[in-house]
Amino acid sequence: MTTTANPLAPAAQPSMYDRWLLRLAADPRLRRLYAWLAPVLVTLLAAILRLWNLGHPHSLVFDETYYVKDAWSQWNLGYAATWPEGADELFNSGQTDVFSTEGSFVVHPPLGKYLIGAGMALFGADSSFGWRIAVALCGTTCVLILYLLARSLTGSVVFATVASFLLAVDGLGIVMSRVALLDVILTMFTLLAFWFTVLDRRRHLDRLAAGIAARQTDAGPPAWGPVLWNRPWIVAAGAAAGAASAVKWSGAWVLAGIGIYLVVTDALARRRWGVTFWPTDAAFRQGPATFLLLVPAALVVYVASWTGWLTTDGGYGRARVDTDPGFWSWIPQSLRNLWHYHETIYASTSGITTAHSYMSPAWQWPLLWRPTSMFVATATDGSPGCAGGANGCIETIYSMPNPLVWWGGVAAVLLLAYRFVRTRDWRYALVLTGVAATYAPWLLFAERTIFQFYTIVILPFMLLALTFALREIAGADRTDPVRRRSGQRTVIVLLAVVVALSAFWYPLWTATQVPYDFYRLHAWMQGWI
Repeated sequence: MTTTANPLAPAAQPSMYDRWLLRLAADPRLRRLYAWLAPVLVTLLAAILRLWNLGHPHSLVFDETYYVKDAWSQWNLGYAATWPEGADELFNSGQTDVFSTEGSFVVHPPLGKYLIGAGMALFGADSSFGWRIAVALCGTTCVLILYLLARSLTGSVVFATVASFLLAVDGLGIVMSRVALLDVILTMFTLLAFWFTVLDRRRHLDRLAAGIAARQTDAGPPAWGPVLWNRPWIVAAGAAAGAASAVKWSGAWVLAGIGIYLVVTDALARRRWGVTFWPTDAAFRQGPATFLLLVPAALVVYVASWTGWLTTDGGYGRARVDTDPGFWSWIPQSLRNLWHYHETIYASTSGITTAHSYMSPAWQWPLLWRPTSMFVATATDGSPGCAGGANGCIETIYSMPNPLVWWGGVAAVLLLAYRFVRTRDWRYALVLTGVAATYAPWLLFAERTIFQFYTIVILPFMLLALTFALREIAGADRTDPVRRRSGQRTVIVLLAVVVALSAFWYPLWTATQVPYDFYRLHAWMQGWI
């Protein structure tokens, strides 16, 4: 028995969103306005959430005790110097120039601390706003770059707006933009590197296809494809990954991930267009060219970040003299000292296993078991601004992602991996490469002292995966209008819940004084708060 649609039944009406899309398609001027207004508004929202009351608390919090003081001595001397006993209290009170000229051993490269130092030089080293402004601006820039990356991936303003909006209102993104740590700066350069990689793809594939077509003969497809050198976006991606490595060494994993992605996608493109020896063509002909475009740019940026250390004599290990350099005598002593310093850094960081109450190994990160509390201050009832009753009030900076966004992002990454196996979509591959490069290496350090907030660099790629999932829920353009309208309503409800949760958690992300009983409402799991 078969059924047929009733021709007299009224046609399903398009949703409000679909009608808006039709209006945009019919009005080029409105479409242009929408295309630039969307990123401006999302970036402005991110800036407000990150810059409001940025100078509070006026004290060094968590690892600011290292990065802020190192940034200031490095800004003044060209290298990080040692500080006297009790330097935190002196610094908080405005005595910011009590550092010595003796080099201090630090385990992270200089670039991120130069950016922090620039904010201090601009607004004053005694200003807590000045300590944090560079990181806050980098965190805001991350939202804009994620928009540009998402727009380049999909061509959709809506997709890009949703992805960047999720980062704008997420707690991990907000907290890590409001403390003078290095991780948001690392995230900014990582996003830049991946965006440049996407920009290269547009141009490279067209030129590769044309080059292979030109080599076609009557006998069939060519045995070898062209080797393409004119790829400025790959040089830019290398420079950005080098800058990420000059903030934290984990940026090197980003460089490696992008390099592997470029070779694999180039190989698959050559196979698709009929190159006979496509694996060796991509790996041993185009591969070396890609390496020479990508890696030297990264190396130049990385070494350049050490200019202050190289051009002065006081930095840690700078004055070392090799009595018998042997074969390496042709390398300047300063560069040999830099190599020795890096050996010391590696030996030191690989052995960091000191217990910490908020440490969280990488295998725990998807579960969100132990977010990091970076600052806590309490007040009794009746103290200025506190009407918390018998339990008093509390202020805290808690690096907690929006729980719905986080767990939704974890699930979306798994869904995206499944979808990639089914569809081989290059966009899914790029997002999964970002997740793998920023997460998988940490699984090798099960005993090392690491923290949940390191996931800030993974978060943008999780949000891209989540936005792909939300787009599936909303329904494709050719989906039945009733199903599409239902899916769009579901997405709107989910985004509204995200906003409500962010409002609920925002005081705990920003050291806003709240009653202690309200604070305890956030202890949803044993490892939280």
